Amino acid sequence: MNSADAKRTKLRSDLRSEQPTVAVGAHDAMTASLIEKNGFDAVWVSGLGVSTMTYGLPDLNLITLTEALSAAVRIDAATSLPVIADCDNGFGSLSNLVRTVREYERSGIAAICVEDNTFPKRNSLYRGESQRELIPRDEQARRIRAAKRAQETTDFFFIARVESLIAGYGVDDAYDRAASYVEAGADGLLVHSRDKTLAEIDDFLERWDGVAEVPLVAVPTLFPDFTADQLFDRGFRLIIFANQTMRAAVHATSEVLATLRAEGNAAAVDSEITPVDEIFGLVQTREAIELEEGTT
Repeated sequence: MNSADAKRTKLRSDLRSEQPTVAVGAHDAMTASLIEKNGFDAVWVSGLGVSTMTYGLPDLNLITLTEALSAAVRIDAATSLPVIADCDNGFGSLSNLVRTVREYERSGIAAICVEDNTFPKRNSLYRGESQRELIPRDEQARRIRAAKRAQETTDFFFIARVESLIAGYGVDDAYDRAASYVEAGADGLLVHSRDKTLAEIDDFLERWDGVAEVPLVAVPTLFPDFTADQLFDRGFRLIIFANQTMRAAVHATSEVLATLRAEGNAAAVDSEITPVDEIFGLVQTREAIELEEGTT
């Protein structure tokens, strides 16, 4: 079994276990390595993280399929964990989505997530929109059906993201879309909401109970008080802490820069930063030198 097959098999196996599968967002290879070191189950590569941290661009479909895939491949190479890649709305039309599936699958990524926001998308966390539009339900189902037919392996995992509750379309629309997407072949469903009490999601879950045996996915950024175990007890199999490491990196870097600017010397931040030797160790510098010198 090659590495890609092993990762896909692990993800599907984990999603059948009697405990939550927890993924954490990585915006670069080092973060992915640290996620694995800290005992999580999978790595999430978010469109927000890649857009902002790699390219310094807003999350508005400004990065291309090739740019997003390149970031995901670098991250995938740094970890033995399954990588789940956020592919926004498939980077364009139905044909773009079909190509997205083929390229990510052939590159060894374990899973992708595709939302039903129209192109150009708006990030679910952004509150500046008075009106959001979604791809019509039947059209998105047709897109998913075509994408699944394009797969070359059976284990590549396709998560359909339902944005009805974010867009204000209501629970009925979320249910109808979820049912259509599963019928079209989606392997998992991500249902998102801004309701911090989870009342909307609980309403959806009550209606959805027993409808289809596909894993449900939660991204609790907007309802952060709920633990992975609590979400699992509600029916979610995969919980994604999507952007906390990215936000931590921005916060910590800003703090260090402010101190450096104020104090004017490197020693002022020594207690706040990781020693260089630890960085060398994380990327196995000694092992690489020993291999080069023939001492191993």
